[in-house]
Amino acid sequence: MKKLILSFGAAAMVLSSPVVAAPRGDEPIAVPRTIKQGVDFVYVDPDMSKVAKKRQRPQNWLKRVLNFDFGGSSRDKSAPNPLFAELGRGLQQYQASWGSLPQVRIPAGAALKRGSTGKRVELLRTRLGLAPTGGYDQALFQRVSDYQRVHGLGPVDGIAGKGTIASLNRGAHHYASRIAINVERAYRLPPTRTFDRYVVVDSGAAEAYLLTGDQVTDKMRVIVGAPETKTPMMAVLMRNAKANPYWNVPPDLIQSMTAKKVRQQGVSYLKQFHYEVLSDWGPSAQRVDPKTINWKQVSAGKSPIRVRQLPGPWNSMGAMKFEMPNDFGIYLHDTPLKENFAKTDRWISNGCVRLEDYRRFATWVFGRMPTPSSQLEQNIDLPRPVPIYMTYLTVAPTSNGVLFRPDPYGFDALAMPQMAAATS
Repeated sequence: MKKLILSFGAAAMVLSSPVVAAPRGDEPIAVPRTIKQGVDFVYVDPDMSKVAKKRQRPQNWLKRVLNFDFGGSSRDKSAPNPLFAELGRGLQQYQASWGSLPQVRIPAGAALKRGSTGKRVELLRTRLGLAPTGGYDQALFQRVSDYQRVHGLGPVDGIAGKGTIASLNRGAHHYASRIAINVERAYRLPPTRTFDRYVVVDSGAAEAYLLTGDQVTDKMRVIVGAPETKTPMMAVLMRNAKANPYWNVPPDLIQSMTAKKVRQQGVSYLKQFHYEVLSDWGPSAQRVDPKTINWKQVSAGKSPIRVRQLPGPWNSMGAMKFEMPNDFGIYLHDTPLKENFAKTDRWISNGCVRLEDYRRFATWVFGRMPTPSSQLEQNIDLPRPVPIYMTYLTVAPTSNGVLFRPDPYGFDALAMPQMAAATS
């Protein structure tokens, strides 16, 4: 196997030519349920084994936080990723603020708001660090609003309804543990000065960050996997892109969807959606007249064929697909459905990552916007591979603490037992 040495800033890697896997179409493969995705990367490119690990023993930063210096210099070659320090300080600040309040339980009941009185209001005031007397006054309204804002509870309306009361009753330890889980995830990102540039795709925020010298120099919205088809956490090397890509329909979808549509609507379905049929998955595959195919046999899985969508504005891959070989068929790509980036809910893909602005992304990774020489699919190698770290963060650091985000994949809940069992 051919190898070469490639330097990324302070780190040098041995890169091996990737092994070509059997064709499987252009849809991700689900991560098996036996693989827990709470904290660890589920895949690490073999050529990144010195700067990323598939499995690590959790450090349990919740236990270590009081004795760990998160203020270390980012100039230290061995220092963890800057985000690790920011979240670590956020954990310390959370413990000193919301974590230091009386952890009293508030019984369930009607929503509490301005003008409310009684024992539950007194307990709410105590829980939020106020004197028990005073009723639901302006001070309590503001305190509830602040709590909702920090803990990602919407709407921020200053009303202690069912959701807010339930959150308060979970206690500060629950939220400190969530921060610690995110500190652990940040610890798995590249240490400072490892690369002169790299990309972090955060499926928790549905955003991508382009980093130069460990500083975010650009970012954009992305669309990531739905809760049913989660985008996994991994560390990979992006080596090339395809301009004007085809979309190869996975064999199981050809059998279950394409053949069914053709049998219902006729071969005009293929023309309507710009599909063509090929004889096989090999490099010398020939185009086949779809009228000559027994689509009933295809539906039964007895006549394997290849179906792909032609390049063009209708193509699911958009104008460019950024490849990074991995076990789960995950890649980054353009999309014709630009309107989805304006939505709050961007957890809607089958697992791959759709880019808000593929041209800006391509210009950054190539150093220029590559110009295809043909309107047909064309492979374009990157000048040098770009490391892509795909993570999942549900807590964001702020100047005075943290902000909690939703946990659409439920990875925090999966990580809780793993973190609780860890020892320093």
